[in-house]
Amino acid sequence: MHTVVVGTSGTTPEDVVAVARHNARVELSADARDALARAREIVDALAAKPEPVYGVSTGFGALATRHISPDLRAQLQRNIVRSHAAGMGPRVEREVVRALMFLRLKTVASGHTGVRPSVAQTMADILNAGITPVVHEYGSLGCSGDLAPLSHCAMTLMGEGDAEGPDGVVRPAGELLAEAGIEPVELREKEGLALLNGTDGMLGMLVMALADLKKLYTSADITAALSLEALLGTAKVLAPELHAIRPHPGQGASAANMLAVLKGSGLTGHFQEDEAPRVQDAYSVRCAPQVAGAGRDTIAYALTVAERELASAVDNPVVLPDGRVESNGNFHGAPVAYVLDFLAIAAADLGSIAERRTDRLLDKNRSHGLPPFLADDAGVDSGLMIAQYTQAALVSEMKRLAVPASADSIPSSAMQEDHVSMGWSAARKLRTAIDNLTRIIAVELYAATRGIELRHGLTPAPASQAAITAAREAGVGGPGPDRFLAPDLAAADAFVRSGQLVAAVEQVTGPLA
Repeated sequence: MHTVVVGTSGTTPEDVVAVARHNARVELSADARDALARAREIVDALAAKPEPVYGVSTGFGALATRHISPDLRAQLQRNIVRSHAAGMGPRVEREVVRALMFLRLKTVASGHTGVRPSVAQTMADILNAGITPVVHEYGSLGCSGDLAPLSHCAMTLMGEGDAEGPDGVVRPAGELLAEAGIEPVELREKEGLALLNGTDGMLGMLVMALADLKKLYTSADITAALSLEALLGTAKVLAPELHAIRPHPGQGASAANMLAVLKGSGLTGHFQEDEAPRVQDAYSVRCAPQVAGAGRDTIAYALTVAERELASAVDNPVVLPDGRVESNGNFHGAPVAYVLDFLAIAAADLGSIAERRTDRLLDKNRSHGLPPFLADDAGVDSGLMIAQYTQAALVSEMKRLAVPASADSIPSSAMQEDHVSMGWSAARKLRTAIDNLTRIIAVELYAATRGIELRHGLTPAPASQAAITAAREAGVGGPGPDRFLAPDLAAADAFVRSGQLVAAVEQVTGPLA
């Protein structure tokens, strides 16, 4: 099994995905253990002094004015975890919780939090044991950290609350720790606070969203090319010299992908010869690289933000190399929240343009010779009429999900925390948007492949034929009389979601961007 070593300098997107989705083992590096020990010595020294230090010997948030005596500090740390574990609503997905825990460990291992090495090791042990805390949908405002979600994870560290075992069954966390031979942690000064104060939930969801979107944007380039073929469009608009004079990197990459898919097509170029000749294709076909390319550039920017955050130590207060322990505002989720919202906007637009191509394929007045709704016997058969309804409903929801969460703020903690990022909410809606986008692309794939197969006597590009063949082998049905459509659409969704579409095409084209 792949092992991820956590050091003092952060982590990578690939490591986050490996731990969250593929159960990679986690180990602490020697330099992380040394940094943890040094920072803890500083916290212990401050705890012994009579002067109050925020998070070490005081209350939290609006209650930070109270100096806590040494005999109450362990109780203080337990209490902050218990009281902040106030989430409600459905359970959050296992991969999100694993990313959340791993990224909190990443910050703890930086040596800027003052947490003992033994606490960090227990965090790694819980991940490696496949124990996943029960975390709920609601409870984070994206400021002062993803507080409630992280608190539920810290409860498991203490052997309290509920967690899911490696067998998928939810049980008391204490039982699961005991079975795995893991001792619950007795928190000391600052440790409760250090376990709660980070952007780890929203960041983990951002990293996984970027991995998903990269695959989906390649899939969308493929389905756009298939739709262009089915509509007998022209590939001339994809020429590299046209995109070189507007040098957005994403646009050029998308155009190159489409051109690679269409190489050798016998369907392209008939746009002036068919029964409804036109000088140029509609925007949804002709501007596909511009729209998908803008989304690709948005992904690139969001990845830059994610990589900066992955290299960060987010806590309050933090232990600095010179021995100071300073309060700060680095826990604010604005940088992450903004790009999460930006990605939702880009995804909605990509879904919208894909739906417009599907609608064009089904409309006999705009499909350039295809049967109405790609039906076998139109009137007796409805074809893909309602498949497009489903796709349109998904697009409509994506437009609602594109409304930014980060434009909102709601004050909390008696106005001490009077401006928050709502980054967790931005991340949650982006996950839904990505699910919807996958389904939208699947419907376009379904319509475009059927449209190509109805162009009797014309030969599609080898890459297109590879996509069609693989789709049919995966249970995505082709043309024919009406049948129960939901299973076909589910198969198309699985075909896109699994990466099989991209893999089939790349067998012909080589690697696509």
